[in-house]
Amino acid sequence: MAIPEFIVELREKIGTHELWLTGVTAVVRRGNEVLLVRRADTGVWTPVTGIVDPGEEPADAAAREAMEEAAIRCVPERLAAVRATDLVVYANGDRARYLDHVFACQWVAGEPFPADGENTEARWFDLDQLPPMPDHMVGRIDVAVRMAPGCAFVFAGRQKG
Repeated sequence: MAIPEFIVELREKIGTHELWLTGVTAVVRRGNEVLLVRRADTGVWTPVTGIVDPGEEPADAAAREAMEEAAIRCVPERLAAVRATDLVVYANGDRARYLDHVFACQWVAGEPFPADGENTEARWFDLDQLPPMPDHMVGRIDVAVRMAPGCAFVFAGRQKG
């Protein structure tokens, strides 16, 4: 998995201690389809996810991650949800939590493929025929495809908005 250089530098100083990072999830739609990638580290299908670089706008990070991971161009149209993730422990022992920004994005151009080695597959799925994936990822897709105004927030494990 590609680890941003600023995190590599932080890890040199703090080891595997828990980091609090800003993340994005790009839920990219093309008609009634959603873009999913199969993660190389776990084999799980998910929307495109990634880490916001220092000083980068979260919406820009969502579009950048979609390009880097699946070679497609998209436009983030709205912030659909903001939530803190559970603790993630990686195979190397690194620990992190993310303040994840879920963006509803519209496809602009390109056919998906696993562009950067973080994923083994990238393809479109009909919203009614999603592959098995973790509930929290299905929740990110659901909140992004709803056309509810505003942004959903999570309070003590309950979604609001």
